[in-house]
Amino acid sequence: MILKFLRLFKIIRVSIKYGLDEIAISGLQVPRTAKLIDTLIFWRDLSSPRGLRLRLALEELGPIFVKFGQVLSTRRDLMPPDIAEELARLQDRVPPFDSDLAIAQITKSLGAHPDQLFARFEREPVASASIAQVHFANLKDGREVAVKVLRPGMKKLIDEDVALMHIAADWTSRLWADSKRLKPKEVVGEFDKYLHDELDLMREAANASQLRRNFANSDLLLVPEMHWDYCSSSVIVMERMVGIPVSQTERLVAAGVDLRKLSSDGVEIFFTQVFRDGFFHADMHPGNILVSIAPESFGRYIALDFGIVGTLNDYDKDYLSQNFLAFFRRDYKRVAEAHIESGWAPKDTRVDELEAAVRACCEPIFDRPLKDISFGQVLLRLFQTSRRFNVEVQPQLVLLQKTLLNIEGLGRQLDPELDLWQTAKPYLEKWMSNQVGPQGFMERLRAEAPRYAHIFPQLPRLLHQALTVHGEPRENDVELMKTLLAEQRQTNRLLSFIVYFVGAFALGALGLQVFMRWHQLPF
Repeated sequence: MILKFLRLFKIIRVSIKYGLDEIAISGLQVPRTAKLIDTLIFWRDLSSPRGLRLRLALEELGPIFVKFGQVLSTRRDLMPPDIAEELARLQDRVPPFDSDLAIAQITKSLGAHPDQLFARFEREPVASASIAQVHFANLKDGREVAVKVLRPGMKKLIDEDVALMHIAADWTSRLWADSKRLKPKEVVGEFDKYLHDELDLMREAANASQLRRNFANSDLLLVPEMHWDYCSSSVIVMERMVGIPVSQTERLVAAGVDLRKLSSDGVEIFFTQVFRDGFFHADMHPGNILVSIAPESFGRYIALDFGIVGTLNDYDKDYLSQNFLAFFRRDYKRVAEAHIESGWAPKDTRVDELEAAVRACCEPIFDRPLKDISFGQVLLRLFQTSRRFNVEVQPQLVLLQKTLLNIEGLGRQLDPELDLWQTAKPYLEKWMSNQVGPQGFMERLRAEAPRYAHIFPQLPRLLHQALTVHGEPRENDVELMKTLLAEQRQTNRLLSFIVYFVGAFALGALGLQVFMRWHQLPF
């Protein structure tokens, strides 16, 4: 309890120091209280931009809050642009933990000391982040591997910090005027799930294995092989990958790598993951991407760190492909119609108004090289349009938006003259042709064949059962029928009484009126 109180005190102290309360003042539903707080704490220097102050505060609060800021930076539909841009600069600047702790974690998880498991184990880590750190090693057969070890005590720390975030989100939802749209509780809940998923390194290993299988026959992307005999929820061992970081363009050029082809390949990898597989690496920042210079795989991308992946179902892929192709063809009416047909925009939305708004967002970026456009700005304008037309932002597409921004950053570094639209359009048109043409039909039929093969032999028996059930009523059905008939008879008697009573009353009233008129009595 004392530690929780101290942690809460630190959060409050840092928040006051960087004026996080001042950032929230404009959205408070109690402006007098907000102004009073701002007046009482008069000694602070709040001259720096609010986005910068928020980023510095999160960095001072530690790795969990840094992670939270990174997640928020992907939600450009929720964050003001200046804050989103600043949060995107957050990096996991976390010092490595003691190597003895890493060795103890490996020994506990894999049942043996690293000196027994490996022919060589490097005590000094080569990389460190908020969740885990990496050591190089050699297996007994000489193969070079990378050993990723979960940072000790992370679950307890995450649970404590996230619990405080839930409390803050609850208060924010009560006080923040725009909380209905910003959904602070949902954002913290999403972050909670995201962090606990990252704590299970077996999940990351499985993601890597899936991506490696998807690109097994590709000459575009390399994914490290997982050594499953050395994997657990807190330690994973994978093939060591050697290459040049994609951000070091001078080294790439010196090694003879064609940067224009590299940027074009990056676009194809992205669209292949999204539309062919519906499974994509969602953390493709330069720190997680290398380029191979080995003779047998020269110029290929190397993907690392698979803690965050995105998935799309067939409906999402079909919807996205239609939208992308409509964008490429500048068919903004089709974009508007797709949004309304999918239910993402209200049914009463006027197609022509939504079409005009989308055109205003996207038309300025066509026929221009990547250096002259910004997907960040395009997405921002699209989100503003979404709010205007009450278009729902789909959660499953948030990671896709984040990845698209990563691709934009890579493209700017490698080939600023790249025309993303012209590069991607042929691939998407080919994919759509395969989906709706004879080839796509045969592929789907082949995929469903095992299910049909299982059902067809059962059809005669199932048909006989259906006829038997309908031809000879079961005992339960007979009892149910008797009950229903009894209820119906009771209802009929009640209705008959009502009809007779009303009829007798009407005839009596009519007879009385005739009698009185006949004898000329006053009515």
